[in-house]
Amino acid sequence: MSDTAKPHLPDAQTVTAVTHWTDRLFSFRVTRPKSLRFRSGEFVMIGLMGDNGKPLLRAYSIASPAWDEELEFYSIKVPDGPLTSKLQHIQVGDEIILRPKPVGTLVHDALMPGKRIYFLSTGTGFAPFASLLREPETYEKYDEVIMMHTCREVAELEYGRQLVESLADDPLIGEMVGSKLKYYPTTTREEFHHMGRVTDNLTSGKVFADLGIPKMDPAHDRAMVCGSLAFNVDVKAILEGFGLREGANSDPKEFVVEKAFVGDGI
Repeated sequence: MSDTAKPHLPDAQTVTAVTHWTDRLFSFRVTRPKSLRFRSGEFVMIGLMGDNGKPLLRAYSIASPAWDEELEFYSIKVPDGPLTSKLQHIQVGDEIILRPKPVGTLVHDALMPGKRIYFLSTGTGFAPFASLLREPETYEKYDEVIMMHTCREVAELEYGRQLVESLADDPLIGEMVGSKLKYYPTTTREEFHHMGRVTDNLTSGKVFADLGIPKMDPAHDRAMVCGSLAFNVDVKAILEGFGLREGANSDPKEFVVEKAFVGDGI
C-alpha cells in the first residue's frame, strides 16, 4: 500500500484512523476535501488503484455527519473482494481515492414531515444512519427516532452500539438527542436480549410492543432503509403494507430505500 501512495492518487485523501471491529468489519476515517458538500446520509465513490493501474471504486455511504471535519466509512471485509481484500489493510497515513460527488436517497429532503422516523438496517447498512444519528436536523424534524439494526452476532453490533452510546455526551447534539432516540439492535444467530430480523419484528409488532410505541401509521411515521438487496425488497413490502409510500429526492413521501448499497461483491 505504501509504495502505491508515493505517486499521489487521483482525488487522494489520507487515512487518519482505522478500527477493526471483527474479522469481517472495520471502519476508517480520512481527510475531507475542502470542496466536498454533502447531506448526511449520502454516499460517495471511494477506492484504490487496481492491479491494472485503473481506479477500483465502490459506493460507500459516508458514516460521519455533514458537519464533521473528516469523513468516516464503515466496511465489510471480503477475502477475495476486488476492493475490500486490499482496503482492509489500509493504515493511518495511506491514501485512498475519493470522488467528491455525493449522491443518495437517504436524506431528510426525500421524506415528507412526520413525527417519528425509523432507521432500518442490517450489517454495514448502518453506515448512513451513523451519519444521520449525528445530524442535528434528525432531532429538529422528529419527536422520536427509532434505530433498528440487525446482525448475525453481537460483536457485529459494536460499531453502532458505541456510536449510539456516545451521542448523549456529544457537545453538538447531546441535548437534542435527549430521550428521542430509541435504539433497537437485534441478532439473528447469537443469543442476545433482543433477537430476530427487522422484518419479523416489524410484522409481528414485537418492536412496537417492546418500545411502547404505536404501530406504523403513514400519517406520522417515516422510514429509511439500508441493507442487502433482499432486505430492502422485504422491508419495502412491509412498509407498503403499513400504508407508507416510497419517496425520492424529487418526490418526497413516507419512506426511502438506498439502492446503491453494495453487498458481498466488493
